Amino acid sequence: MATSTSQKKWRRKHRLVKSQLNVMARKKTHEELEEFAAAFQLRGKGEAVTFAAFVTQALIQRADFDVGAAKILGDFTDAYHRDREIHSA
Repeated sequence: MATSTSQKKWRRKHRLVKSQLNVMARKKTHEELEEFAAAFQLRGKGEAVTFAAFVTQALIQRADFDVGAAKILGDFTDAYHRDREIHSA
């Protein structure tokens, strides 16, 4: 855990472009983020979250003009909602 001094310094430096995201998640989610980071040569779990958001946004944009992508997105959405209690905290 970072010291309060270093946290304040980070917040001052990045106050206009970043905000800290602290969320409770299942241990499996943390493990998967570590796996994403390793598999895609990312700098850790924080960047893995950013990458996951990037990939999701790209899929949403692709679904606007690609029927196959729209079906995949719909399937993923339905599966998540069906099994939400397994995946969420």
